[in-house]
Amino acid sequence: MAVAYADKGLVTVFGGSGFLGRHVVRALLKRGWRVRAAVRRPDLAGFLQPLGMVGWVQPIQANLRYRWSVDRAVEGADAVINLVAIMTPSGRQNLESVNVFGARAVAEAARRQGLDRVIHVSALGADPDSPSAYGRSKAAAEAAVFETLPKSVVMRPSVVFGPEDAFFNRFARMAQMSPFLPLVGGGKTKFQPVFVGDIARAIADTVEGKGKAGTIYELGGPEVESFRECMEIMLSVIGRKRLLLPLPWGVASLMGSVLQYLPGKVLTPDQVRQLRVDSIVSEAALAESRTFDAFGIKPTTLGAVLPTYLSQYRVRGEYEKQAV
Repeated sequence: MAVAYADKGLVTVFGGSGFLGRHVVRALLKRGWRVRAAVRRPDLAGFLQPLGMVGWVQPIQANLRYRWSVDRAVEGADAVINLVAIMTPSGRQNLESVNVFGARAVAEAARRQGLDRVIHVSALGADPDSPSAYGRSKAAAEAAVFETLPKSVVMRPSVVFGPEDAFFNRFARMAQMSPFLPLVGGGKTKFQPVFVGDIARAIADTVEGKGKAGTIYELGGPEVESFRECMEIMLSVIGRKRLLLPLPWGVASLMGSVLQYLPGKVLTPDQVRQLRVDSIVSEAALAESRTFDAFGIKPTTLGAVLPTYLSQYRVRGEYEKQAV
C-alpha cells in the first residue's frame, strides 16, 4: 500500500482497532496523517502498524470510562475521532458509561487540548424519543458532543458492511448451521447498507476540513433494502437456500429476553425495539446535502463487495464458483 510521505500531523482515533476503526486508520495513513489508536487492548492492535510507515501508528491504552486515559490519548493530537460505542451492556460497560459519558469525555479532552471540534460516529436512528435505549443513548452522546464542542461533526451511518462486519457475517454463519433464518417483525425493517470504506473516506475528508462544522451527516448506501431483502441477497451470494421465518414482535421480544443471557447476546429485547425503526437517510438530510454527496463520494453497492468476503460461507468454500 502506498502511503503519503508528508507528515500532516497526529490524529487520535478512539476505537482504532475495531471494524470501522481499522479502515479509518488506513484512510488517514494513506493521506499522510500519523495515527494514535486509542484502544482498550493495545496488545491486540499490533495489526494496525503495518498499514503505515514505521512509527506512524501508535496503539495506546484508553478506556472511555476513565478520564485520565482519555486525556492522555488526546494529548498533542491535531484531530480527534471517536468511533467507540456499544449496543448491549456488559458488566461496567453500559450505554450510559460508554456511549454518553465516553463521548463527553472525548469532547472535553479535545477542548482542553485546544481543539474546536471532534468527529463523532453515531448511528441512523439516534433519537431522544427512540423506542430503544441504544437509540436514546446515541442521541444523548451527540448532544453531549455538541454541548461541549458546537463545531463538531457527527456521522450517522446505516448498517455497515465490509469484510469484518457483524451483520452479514453473522447471518451467513447462521445459514451454515441453521435450516432457517429469523425475520424479526416479519423482516420489514428498512436498511440502507453502507460500505465501511466509504465511511472511512468521509471521516478522513472531514479531518482535512471538508465536513461542515456543527453538522450531522447521514450516511447510507445506494440501495434501500428490507431486512428480508438483505437476507435474500446474502443467501444468493453464498449459494444457500434457507427458510426465512417471520417472527412477530412479541415472539421476538420474548426470545430476546432469554437469548440476552447467552454468550454473544445474539438478540436482546432492546435490539428488537431498535428494529422497529427504519435505518435510512432522512428526506431532510437529502434536501440539505448532509449525505455522501457533500464529500463527492458515490456509495458502493452491496453487489460490488459482498462476494469478496461472504464467499467463504459457500457450500464448498470461497472458490466454489470460480473457473478452474
